[in-house]
Amino acid sequence: MTRAQLDKQPHEVAAMFDRTARRYDLVNDVISLGQVRLWRKATAAAVDAGPGEVVLDLGAGTGTSTDSFTEFGARAIASDFSLGMLRTGVARHGGNSLTGPGIPFVAGDALRLPFADNAFDAVTISVALRNVHDTRQALREMLRVTRPGGRLVILEFSHVTVKAFDVVYREYLMRLLPQVAKLFGSNDDSYAYLAESIRDWPDQPTLARTIQDAGWERVAWRNLTLGIVALHRAFKPE
Repeated sequence: MTRAQLDKQPHEVAAMFDRTARRYDLVNDVISLGQVRLWRKATAAAVDAGPGEVVLDLGAGTGTSTDSFTEFGARAIASDFSLGMLRTGVARHGGNSLTGPGIPFVAGDALRLPFADNAFDAVTISVALRNVHDTRQALREMLRVTRPGGRLVILEFSHVTVKAFDVVYREYLMRLLPQVAKLFGSNDDSYAYLAESIRDWPDQPTLARTIQDAGWERVAWRNLTLGIVALHRAFKPE
């Protein structure tokens, strides 16, 4: 099992998500106390995809997040490097291949995206950037496939802004989260890794600087649920 403080080897992280795919959405709903649904809505509002636009949803997993980007006429592609997640997503969307009905499911590595330059109006990644081996390279790849003037939206676990609550949250994160995952039949070792990756992830201003250093401009963020997660938004220079 790869620990969060060590290098994240892509094949090991992918295998971890393969093991959790079947119950991933259920466990996320439970451990977030339903907040994940509100986070998805906030992310879709920040992406603000309209008719004729094309959205790339990276780290899409089973495609649960991808659905929200198509509500107002946009097209969306779900991409992930876990084939187990993608297969589960295709099955839940009623398909029998990685093309699926309505939403294409595409296997892809965030460090070498299998898409052309300037292909998307918006690129988004939800609670998955911290699992990528090289954050800066992933952000540069997202920049490459986004059209000039296009937007980036990142939903990621972050640092709680209320100190008293942060103590309680970290105790829950490190001790109870893996046990809750185990109770609902998921892989508790995988969620121990995820808890560590959340704890070790940089804070909101640090991630904003990293996004800017990768070439994005007009970087801003806002906190959700007292900073448990943060939404970062940026634009590709015209």
